[in-house]
Amino acid sequence: MDLDTTPTPSARSQEFEAYSRRVEFSGSGKEFFSIWIVNIVLTLLTLGIYSAWAKVRTYRYFYGHTQLDGHRFDYLASPIQILKGRILAFILFVIYMFCTQFVPILGVLAVFGLLFLMPWMVNQGMRFNMRMSRYRNVRFAFKGNYGDAFLNFIVLPIVSVFTLYLLLPYVLKRIDKYLHSEISYADKPITVNTKGGEYYLAVILAYVACAIVGVLVMTIAGVFGLSLQTMMLDPEGFEQSLTTISAVVLIILFVVGYTAIFAVYMGVYQTHVRNHLLNSSEIEGIAGFKSDLRIVDYTLLTLTNALAVLCTLGLAIPWAKVRTAKMLCRATEITFLCDPQTLTDAQGEQNSSFAEEAADFFDVDLSLG
Repeated sequence: MDLDTTPTPSARSQEFEAYSRRVEFSGSGKEFFSIWIVNIVLTLLTLGIYSAWAKVRTYRYFYGHTQLDGHRFDYLASPIQILKGRILAFILFVIYMFCTQFVPILGVLAVFGLLFLMPWMVNQGMRFNMRMSRYRNVRFAFKGNYGDAFLNFIVLPIVSVFTLYLLLPYVLKRIDKYLHSEISYADKPITVNTKGGEYYLAVILAYVACAIVGVLVMTIAGVFGLSLQTMMLDPEGFEQSLTTISAVVLIILFVVGYTAIFAVYMGVYQTHVRNHLLNSSEIEGIAGFKSDLRIVDYTLLTLTNALAVLCTLGLAIPWAKVRTAKMLCRATEITFLCDPQTLTDAQGEQNSSFAEEAADFFDVDLSLG
């Protein structure tokens, strides 16, 4: 009598040993620049119509060059889906502008209407983006609800104003937890155990870093001012020329200094929050996350990116995006808790992109980092 010795699925899962892999990004600034500049030119020539194709090309480039455990990510949305959403968003925008310009009362009502519509747009936009994202032929999903979105994106930010924004780090913590804990993969949710104290610590570290940069900028400006006074005492006398030059230099110092302070703040804050968020998250029974992004490295990257974009009038944007993607991927480690080959796609095929595009159009742009 023959005995079946094939391991059962449960036995196979018990035999699986967890393993970790780093995320890799293989894109290059030169390669993406050619895509980016064509996107800009064609978008301008078509009065914005090509922007739908530009968005899909950009997403597919970054997804297709992001690799984990030998498999690349996929972006499934089509340009027509995006274009339909943007046309509807444009119609909504025209109606809103008409109301504010010609019927002020309706304009006020439109503002309140948009306020109540925003949580729905956030949810639908996240839902669309997740359903259009795939790894190993399995798509992501977003299952947020209107009530939670309204509380986190409308109620709590308004309440934080009355606390002189002392509640804001806690609000940001709630928003991050909501956006990430409602994401699922293979019908398994992401569990997020973030702590409010870490967000307050991130803000404190960012403010300290900004203070140091601010003092440095003021010192440079002070040295320049003393040098200028010395030159003004020159008996030859070039007061008018020096005044013009000093005004230009001071404006440059102000713009560069403001850019540096903002970049340093974002670099420090985002590094600490990203590490805490990923290290506190796990896809139930599927994967764990680890982020070991270094504050100094990412802050310098953010600073040099900002200055490069500023000095090149935006032409360095592709280079900056690729540099950022490479560093974030290198700092991300995924631990597989089960055999990813056993996972199946539980998502449907259709979803509307209108809410996401409407959110973009009204400056409600959301990203997962």
